[in-house]
Amino acid sequence: MIVHQFNAAGSKARQDLDDAPIIRIHDLRKSFGSLTVIDGLSFEVHRGEKLALIGPSGSGKTTILRMLMTLETISGGRIEVCGEPLYHMSRNGAEVPADEAHLHEMRRHIGMVFQHFNLFPHKSVIDNITLAPMLTQGVARADAERQARELLEMVGLADKEASMPSQLSGGQKQRVAIARALALKPEIMLFDEVTSALDPELVEEVLEVMKRLAAETDMTMLLVTHEMGFAREFADRVLFFDRGRICEQGTPEQIFTNPAQDRTRTFLRKIIAAGHRV
Repeated sequence: MIVHQFNAAGSKARQDLDDAPIIRIHDLRKSFGSLTVIDGLSFEVHRGEKLALIGPSGSGKTTILRMLMTLETISGGRIEVCGEPLYHMSRNGAEVPADEAHLHEMRRHIGMVFQHFNLFPHKSVIDNITLAPMLTQGVARADAERQARELLEMVGLADKEASMPSQLSGGQKQRVAIARALALKPEIMLFDEVTSALDPELVEEVLEVMKRLAAETDMTMLLVTHEMGFAREFADRVLFFDRGRICEQGTPEQIFTNPAQDRTRTFLRKIIAAGHRV
């Protein structure tokens, strides 16, 4: 099965993480005009770690994922991915801003699943999955289609390869989007509120796919979510963000059972009052 391509270390990956962080973020800053959304942020993510980013809307969580995917530029600080600077490169013995070739090469390490699917509406399910490997990695069509069918089987959509996105439910579209991101075999997967655009009865089918990925692969995974119950099951570590900074971090048990900060407790009380499971 395709899942084995992401799990050379087997199920021990969660307990036996590499020492060297796969992501390093140091003194990161991001502003949109006069609005500062990330302010002096520093943290590391270890290879194979499953990280949940939680916090109120506007606290900078999605912006962090978009900067890792180079969809937003940084205003200051530094990001390293797989030991290499993301937004800088070496030229003539000096470090200079990264050019597009460097950014393109660094993006090969990272896949992202978006809130609103972003499937190509005029292409079939299998074409949505095969397009990027064929165009960006030179994968032969037969090999790309074989891998796509394995991925569709993994996400429970083996019978939908010829369907168009308009023929799918929201949950099915999101599972196709996950398969499409996996087709590029990234070392790091970013999930940005992947269930927030779904009807409640469709949320669980997407979460089940993500639970399987978390349990059975050694991919590093960063999840931005308001599904606190899922974050508790999914994550090795939880980061609670407020106003562009990490207010508190710890294991899911620490954060959801005995948070140390008043701001975290207030946030979780509001989540519970709104009817969400923690």
